[in-house]
Amino acid sequence: MRLAPWPLLAAMLLCAAAAQARITSIEVLETRPFAEGRDFGAGPYQIIRALARGELDPADPRNAVIADIAIAPRNARGRVEYATEVEILRPVDPARASGRLVHEVTNRGRKLMLAYLQDATVPQARMNGLDGAEAVGNALALRLGHTLIWNGWDPDVPRADGNLSITLPMIEGVTADIRDEFVFGVRLPANRVEAPLSYPLADRDPARATLTVRRARDDAPRPIGFEYAGEQAIRLTGGARFEPLSIYEFRYPARGARPLGMGYAATRDLIAHLRHGGAGSPVADIPVRAVLAVGISQSGRYLRHHLGLGMNADEDGRRVFDGMLVHIAGAGRVFINERFAQPNRTATWHEDFTFPENWFPIALAATRDPVSGAEGALLRGDATDPLVIEVNTATEYWQKGASLTHTDPGGTRDLPELPGVRHFLVAGTKHAGRAGLTTARGTCVNLNNPHSAGPLLRALLVALDDWATRGITPPASRVPRIGDGTLVEAGAALEAFPAIPGAARPRFATPVAQVTDWVAGTRGEARAWRVLVPALDADGNDRGGVALPDLAVPLGTQTGWNIHAGEGLAGELCDREGSVFPFAATRAARAASGDPRPSLEERYGGERRPEAAVRAAVEALVRDRLLLPADGEAFITAAVRR
Repeated sequence: MRLAPWPLLAAMLLCAAAAQARITSIEVLETRPFAEGRDFGAGPYQIIRALARGELDPADPRNAVIADIAIAPRNARGRVEYATEVEILRPVDPARASGRLVHEVTNRGRKLMLAYLQDATVPQARMNGLDGAEAVGNALALRLGHTLIWNGWDPDVPRADGNLSITLPMIEGVTADIRDEFVFGVRLPANRVEAPLSYPLADRDPARATLTVRRARDDAPRPIGFEYAGEQAIRLTGGARFEPLSIYEFRYPARGARPLGMGYAATRDLIAHLRHGGAGSPVADIPVRAVLAVGISQSGRYLRHHLGLGMNADEDGRRVFDGMLVHIAGAGRVFINERFAQPNRTATWHEDFTFPENWFPIALAATRDPVSGAEGALLRGDATDPLVIEVNTATEYWQKGASLTHTDPGGTRDLPELPGVRHFLVAGTKHAGRAGLTTARGTCVNLNNPHSAGPLLRALLVALDDWATRGITPPASRVPRIGDGTLVEAGAALEAFPAIPGAARPRFATPVAQVTDWVAGTRGEARAWRVLVPALDADGNDRGGVALPDLAVPLGTQTGWNIHAGEGLAGELCDREGSVFPFAATRAARAASGDPRPSLEERYGGERRPEAAVRAAVEALVRDRLLLPADGEAFITAAVRR
């Protein structure tokens, strides 16, 4: 055998050493059959639980974007170590695997695609634990032979119910005065007596901290008494209870900072290791044809941030994800790559309004900030860019600035479509629209919107796969546009909303601006970007976007907004919820109530949802590859059953 020349051999050895310095080991903790060996169409599946250990070189330019990595503790090789929890659901027989690795970015440690894309309706703990066939719903990915991968990227996710986490090093000696915000009855249980702090206290002197409360975002904060309940929680003095829906802000000296942005590099390096057959890979026997990423809500914002940080190129400059399905991320990213960051935050008008989520650039395509004059794009414009499908519901237009993903920041013109990008609005749907929802009001005034985005997401996942593996062009984008009058100011949309008896409406859409000081709680309102929302038809339903059959042949008005029911919160948008206003059954009932919208009797001649109209809507969506045939048949069957 002829040996390579020494300089070349040395370079090869150095490259091998560098590769081992990324994912250093994968320890398989458990391998077990999934669903008792049931065959979903690609043979039995198995669950693999593992711990992937890795290390990062702070001097590598691709890692230098991680906040505080330069001051993080290092090992003897000068690298910064981490350990991420990994779960894999794969076909037992590699010959029956599709060759697609589908990596779902976990949302606060949880698996969400099983509910949002596959209609699973079991408790979240069962989905997290992959507990039985019901945990994967309709098992679309398993029927297609895909391998599903999850890993932890946030070290502070709740350590319960099978959530996946990551271990990152602590930066000793770093303290700062920071801010926490609490809204009970929305993201914290209404009956909870303690408020959890994001970080441990650096000083337990109560004089170093302040707690304020206000009812509405526009109200002035007022001081209120508190006491410590351990090193990472507070409670109100005298056994008082936190008032549901009021906004509490606590400023205090904190410690325990970590380079949280390492979670991006850990995911990057894990996926690169798995797709290229790295040592110890539990999927090394599966020839990889494509790696697709799925992100939902927080994890959709994670994927947008992943692109903005340049993390879709691994340390060898190779593409990490070939395609991304980004769902309900709006215009945001994640508050993580900053000292004492709080990635669990998600900004809406009432909650977390002054925590970082939006900053320039916003769109995947190149734009210019009209205030600062800066130019930029989330995509790099090179071979490492993935194909991207961004999907939002009506809620993200009203509360998350989704219009800014396909307009310029000033909201004056539609952006040209990039060849490798598609955008979709799921019309008449709320943020968490998925299977199994009800119309229960919760903390909102109006009946809640139960419409599911799942059928469209399934079709788009298949289209993304075809795009990445076979070069088949996906359906054209479907979003409201400035150019055709379907994307308008919120005031114009509300003015056009019909006078439905008893319908509570919002006062405005949530404005989007960059946070200038998250501890002080200030935003650059003078630099707010212009947010637009879908125009409405005569019924108050969205124009533009994809109307699934239940919206194309409506039984009522369905919106992406609802209103807080709490006293003193009139007109405030209820946290990422939607509304449904059913049509009257008969002409007489409509006339008696004063409803301006035609009744079901007037629309459909007494039929609740006519089969012929549903079939026509289904056929159009299937033809346009926005609905899978099986889902189309399910809509038709449901119409016949009613």
